[in-house]
Amino acid sequence: MSAVSLSHRALYEEVAELLRQRIFRRELEPGSWIDELKIAEEYGISRTPLREALKVLAAEGLVTMKVRRGAYVTEVSEKDMADVYHLLGLLESDAASTVASRATPAQLQELRGLHEELERAAAGTPDRERFFEINEHFHMRLLEIADNRWRSQMVTDLRKVMKLNRHHSLFKSGRIEESLAEHRAIVAALQAHDADGARHRMLEHFHNGLEAAI
Repeated sequence: MSAVSLSHRALYEEVAELLRQRIFRRELEPGSWIDELKIAEEYGISRTPLREALKVLAAEGLVTMKVRRGAYVTEVSEKDMADVYHLLGLLESDAASTVASRATPAQLQELRGLHEELERAAAGTPDRERFFEINEHFHMRLLEIADNRWRSQMVTDLRKVMKLNRHHSLFKSGRIEESLAEHRAIVAALQAHDADGARHRMLEHFHNGLEAAI
């Protein structure tokens, strides 16, 4: 097998990103053992940068290191997922409140535009991959507009763990339609500069998302 082409950034960071995406695509399933020798050979690297990459993924919660057994893709329990959704709900509802209070007309229009893309992705036979991608873009752009880099970093890390359960909530019958309706309510509250309403709608969105996920 030919080695994967790697970029000029720190080797372990590139390897971490390659493995991260394989985990998100479920090419490496939750609970599966990570064969370091095989992956090092596949990427044409030594085990040193691979082990550094695994440390990065372990810090993010995507990989679990077991003594004398090596690295495994993390399996998330219902409690893990509930804890992640709880924190995401608190952080992102606070961001929604801030955006409702402070966002410029151009920023609010940008969020509305993303929501309209979400509507198109859900029309007819839903494009689940596209829906998931735009949905995440909407949430992360809202955080950028809220402009608290520490909150954004926390959400970014929590969303990586949430992706271990990727799409499970969207596969639930009717969940895409429910999620879309929740987004409409969030956007309406943002455009009305209703800070309390935006906070409440975002909390409700994560509460419903958790129920679908577990």
